[in-house]
Amino acid sequence: MDKFTQKYVDSFMAELTAKNPGESEFHQAVKEVLESVAPYITSYPHLLDLKIMERMVEPERVIMFRVPWIDDRGEVQVNRGYRVQMNSTIGPYKGGIRFHSSVNLSIMKFLAFEQTFKNALTTLPMGGAKGGSDFSPRGKSDNEVMRFCQSFMTELQKHIGQDTDVPAGDIGVGGREIGFLFGQYKRLRDEFTGTLTGKGLAWGGSLLRPEATGYGACYFAQSMLATRGKSFEGQTVLVSGAGNVAQHAAQKAMRLGAKVVTISDSDGFVYDPDGFDEEKINFIKELKNVRRGRVKEYVNQYPNAQYFPGERPWKIKCDIAMPCATQNEINAENAKALIAGGCYCVVEGANMPSTPEAIEIFQKAKILYSPGKASNAGGVATSGLEMTQNSIRQHWTAQEVDEYLHRIMSDIHDACTKYGTEEDGYINYVKGANLAGFIKVAGAMVDQGIV
Repeated sequence: MDKFTQKYVDSFMAELTAKNPGESEFHQAVKEVLESVAPYITSYPHLLDLKIMERMVEPERVIMFRVPWIDDRGEVQVNRGYRVQMNSTIGPYKGGIRFHSSVNLSIMKFLAFEQTFKNALTTLPMGGAKGGSDFSPRGKSDNEVMRFCQSFMTELQKHIGQDTDVPAGDIGVGGREIGFLFGQYKRLRDEFTGTLTGKGLAWGGSLLRPEATGYGACYFAQSMLATRGKSFEGQTVLVSGAGNVAQHAAQKAMRLGAKVVTISDSDGFVYDPDGFDEEKINFIKELKNVRRGRVKEYVNQYPNAQYFPGERPWKIKCDIAMPCATQNEINAENAKALIAGGCYCVVEGANMPSTPEAIEIFQKAKILYSPGKASNAGGVATSGLEMTQNSIRQHWTAQEVDEYLHRIMSDIHDACTKYGTEEDGYINYVKGANLAGFIKVAGAMVDQGIV
């Protein structure tokens, strides 16, 4: 990076952090993108003059609201709700809703910013947004979750719509929550539209939507591995998380011939040296999706497995790592442990699960590494396909959706390769994904004027 470009990056980040104090996750997400696209921006003076990046990091709209609800003891509880509508240049806002105690404005802005680039990579007409609340469904009854969702949607429905903003699920928001949210939206608006994605199959949902993020990450990984003449066959894979993404990433990797040996939640991780099979994956699905239990219960059913409380799985030897839990779950120490344990490929299923220090270690070692905005885009891509099916009042087969998903992930990999291949042949997927997404959104912003 030349001196002029470095000065631009330093000045930009100094102004951003001063303007958005305390929002560390948002700062991290912006810096990662900026360092990739800054040389491109400074090569085209009109992008500087039009303040394209300055406009990209400023949300078009931030909605914050209180969410009062009554628990099963009859006591009033109050949570905070968010919707960050970051960028609608290439389509209606699109992004998930997260219910977790860690949710704050910084996390919502980082996710909405990332979503803008991820959605652009899918080639579908979707802008970037994210929403959520510091409410945690963990330990709550179905009735409590329903009352909270109805209160949350009572405010959110004023700001969303099938041509305005189409939310989906995320951490803490699965089929149950989407059902409650959609029911309240329909009740208040007196309309049946595709305003939410991740819906049940009987009322507008798409086949393969629950599987899409995990499956898509594996399809992207297949393309990455092929650049080294490899595949999933015979590879040992670590997966973190135990939710929707992790379950289906583990399942697809296993079906493609890999030996998946870990799963985790916020309490610790399970290591099964025998590897998961269909029976074990189904047990995890029933444990997490139906009983809403913890992964430590896995060892009661399969005593050959070990449970490591309070730890992450990255110390286990592997060929491929798929972080599918949450942001910043792989730090520098974890990255070094992965490489020391033989890992040569890291495929992000979560949003920004690797710290900047970890990413630097991966890239310095020249291993295959893909950022979440590229490799986990299968979920929002299939949400886009659900929107299309809702709009044309049709229902596609699982095979049709899977073919679309496979092609979209292949196209994203091609874009990353086009913009991220360096002089020595190493594919910098971070640079490739950021540049490909930026060029599309920036071009549209230039076309549409100062808005």
